[in-house]
Amino acid sequence: MKRRTFLATAAAALATPAVGADPTGGSSIAGDRAFAEWLSAFRVTALASGLPATVVERELADLKPDPRVEGLDRNQPEFSRPFSHYVKRAASEDRAAIGRRRMAGLERGLEKVLATTGVPQEILVAIWGMESGYGAILGDHDVIRSMATLAADGRRRGFAEDQLLATLRIIASGEWPRERLVGSWAGAMGQTQFIPSSFLSLAVDADGDGRRDLWGSPLDALASAANLLASAGWVPGQGWTVEVVAPEGFDYALTETLSTSLSAWRDLGLRRADGADLSSEGTEAALLAPTGAQGPLFLLMANHFVIRRYNNAVTYALAGGLLADAIAGRAGLVRPWPEETPLSLADRIAAQTALQAAGYDLGEPDGVIGQKSRAALRAWQKARGLVADGYLSPEVVALLRASTV
Repeated sequence: MKRRTFLATAAAALATPAVGADPTGGSSIAGDRAFAEWLSAFRVTALASGLPATVVERELADLKPDPRVEGLDRNQPEFSRPFSHYVKRAASEDRAAIGRRRMAGLERGLEKVLATTGVPQEILVAIWGMESGYGAILGDHDVIRSMATLAADGRRRGFAEDQLLATLRIIASGEWPRERLVGSWAGAMGQTQFIPSSFLSLAVDADGDGRRDLWGSPLDALASAANLLASAGWVPGQGWTVEVVAPEGFDYALTETLSTSLSAWRDLGLRRADGADLSSEGTEAALLAPTGAQGPLFLLMANHFVIRRYNNAVTYALAGGLLADAIAGRAGLVRPWPEETPLSLADRIAAQTALQAAGYDLGEPDGVIGQKSRAALRAWQKARGLVADGYLSPEVVALLRASTV
């Protein structure tokens, strides 16, 4: 068996997130002087990159930051809602039913995409639904202004400047004018929400009209998504996950830490939830217990991490895969999601603070229960003889609070 971090298993498949629908709210950003200083420096960078001076000066003239973008960047629902709440809503039967209808209308074109890329139709249609509600929500943010705002803010400067340069290259090429380059607050464009650099390198013209139109052509958008997933390493003919059940006394500390073959997981006691033979597939997988030992368990295969090309959140990729299964008419989960109680930001920070005080390294407490926080929690649980599933429930929060008294 091979032990390595969960994210190391996924590293080759990850990319910068691109979010479809805009959340609400906003906050102020750095003042006008700071923005002007950043813009002056970026103008030099843009000219040095070889972009035409006329394009740079025209598109950056009178540019102002968007005061909503910074707050939106810090309020992504994939990281703030309880896991099951997000997944059940994103992969609802209503959304699947719409997906089936839309997929049927594009069947001939999608068959060609499958033959070319190996990416199943239902995966593409699920991403379409997740990203833009099947083309209903494209966003209306000026991509140049959004990227400039994120770059000046500084938290994601490198990414935002790269995407701003890519946007200027699209305009300079004559392929699309600035007024058509609209999208989400995070700069993602079209029905499958491509960031500008991905548009340049991976967008395709699938309907044969001579344009790569991710806004007006569903087939172009879906074929481009397939091209992105294929380039990221999609494994044709392989699934993305297997739902499993664990035996009594199973060591849940193995979740998110052990990546090994399905047959090896069988030898550790895991069984397919549907009763089929787990050992029939030799592919490597990592175990996830997103809502703890009482919820459904998943063995995540390589294609799960390829789905995360669109959004590097476990919630997003799991919801997208489950939506694809529903669109394809496959059976749903055997074990239902448990009833989750939302935790306040104060509770999440208190739990992280208690783990940090106990000597576990998880970075600065910020209320985001990510991989490092879950690893620390599993180690803390295991040291105390608890089920080490890394799930932060209200009961576990109470135990952590009490441990600091």
